[in-house]
Amino acid sequence: MTLQSAQQWFESSLGQYLIAHEQHFFDQMVANIFGYNAVQIGWPQFDFLQTNRMPFHFSMGLEAQVSLRAVPSFLPIQSNTIDLVILPHTLEFNANPHQILREVHRILIPEGHVVISGFNPVSLWGMCHYLKSTRREFPWNGDFIALHRLKDWLKLLDFEMAGGKLCCYVPPFKQEKWRQRFQFMEAAGDRWWPISGGVYFLHAIKYIHGMRIIKPEWKNCQDAKKKMVPAAQKINDNSIEESLSQKSHPTKD
Repeated sequence: MTLQSAQQWFESSLGQYLIAHEQHFFDQMVANIFGYNAVQIGWPQFDFLQTNRMPFHFSMGLEAQVSLRAVPSFLPIQSNTIDLVILPHTLEFNANPHQILREVHRILIPEGHVVISGFNPVSLWGMCHYLKSTRREFPWNGDFIALHRLKDWLKLLDFEMAGGKLCCYVPPFKQEKWRQRFQFMEAAGDRWWPISGGVYFLHAIKYIHGMRIIKPEWKNCQDAKKKMVPAAQKINDNSIEESLSQKSHPTKD
């Protein structure tokens, strides 16, 4: 994938259709996530953090427009410092998506948020990835990740699913007039074929296992003490009685 081909696709009618849906979702999602630091990894030409109210947010990646230029699989950020990370189609256009998720988990604070968008391979959009005529073109040349597979990866990293959504049920026609004719599919998609949207969104929260304090069985300990005290006291009493007996009846030489 070249940056030029990607930018040309985003400027097309279909690209604008996709960005409009993604911007709408991210605007709604990140507006209600609070904290101090937020980062967008990938697609810096679109500000998906524009409605977020954190005091500091920035973009990261290899593109020229980013605030911090870095490889997504090795983030130059201190651990446990970021409150929100968004990954707009970042995983499917990188060679090692597992490592990116591990890095995201590392930099997030406990109960930090990650929001991911990706193309759904089980959809009309995903079919373009397998067609010989289009699979070499952006964005169909990406390595689309199935939704259930991504959820498994997140669970292995101790993320908890907090929400999700699918959109873009209309077939990915290049001409807007054809997309308008099939616009009814967008309204009916969530009801009739909810897992077949062209794009999915996942919202997950970093979960840290708490320590469980193992307490002794105080009742059993008290019972054991009660059993021990009379025995010790009995020995002491006998010792006292023997001592007094010896004093009252001294032995004769």
